[in-house]
Amino acid sequence: MNPQFGLANVWAQGDIVTRSVAVLLLLMSLASWMVILIKMLDLLRYRKIASKAEDFWRSPDLANGLNSLGQADDNPFRQLVEQGRDASAHHQQAQGQLSNTLDPSDWITRSLRHEIDEFTSHLQSGMAVLASVGSTAPFVGLFGTVWGIYHALLSIGMAGQATIDQVAGPVGESLIMTAMGLAVAIPAVLGYNALVRGNKRLLHKLGRFAHDLHAYFLTGARVHPVSPGSPARKPELTDAPAPKHA
Repeated sequence: MNPQFGLANVWAQGDIVTRSVAVLLLLMSLASWMVILIKMLDLLRYRKIASKAEDFWRSPDLANGLNSLGQADDNPFRQLVEQGRDASAHHQQAQGQLSNTLDPSDWITRSLRHEIDEFTSHLQSGMAVLASVGSTAPFVGLFGTVWGIYHALLSIGMAGQATIDQVAGPVGESLIMTAMGLAVAIPAVLGYNALVRGNKRLLHKLGRFAHDLHAYFLTGARVHPVSPGSPARKPELTDAPAPKHA
């Protein structure tokens, strides 16, 4: 490639607007990649936590079940168990007040739903950055291209008669801005779609876990599909009586 053309020449020959567009695209790219990497690492960690959900149901009691989920403060499955346990205990302690106005099923459901909503909000943090970059970066690059072509044509017009090689160089360099905009937008869009799919799968597992927790705190047993003639299951936490609270 001729050293007179390329990104370095675009930067050297560009004005304040062209350079500002290039810097903005660079910042947008860095922001989107930071969000993608951080959210992907978080998603992988939450998937590892979700794989331990069945260990909770195989535990002999609630305390051991909580320990099987790990001690991390941001563990959504552990937070669900603690939220359901506290809601059940609060309802039982409010005999004659809360229990007369709201049945335990609705109270526990609201508590679990609140915890899931909080975790959903946490998962969606940063997604707006990817959506914004994916939708605006091509137009930012296009603006840089239009601005560059405009000034290139002005320069060529002031120079008088111009040949095709004199026109192609500056105009081609201006089109680099469009390519830069697409290079920023495509990873952001792909990363956004991948994270949305991963978050949906994780929230689906969390929702199923919350459903089983709701049944456990009301009946003392996890919801199990019943099939005729099925052998008796091994006793586990799901078959224990509902937890009693002082």
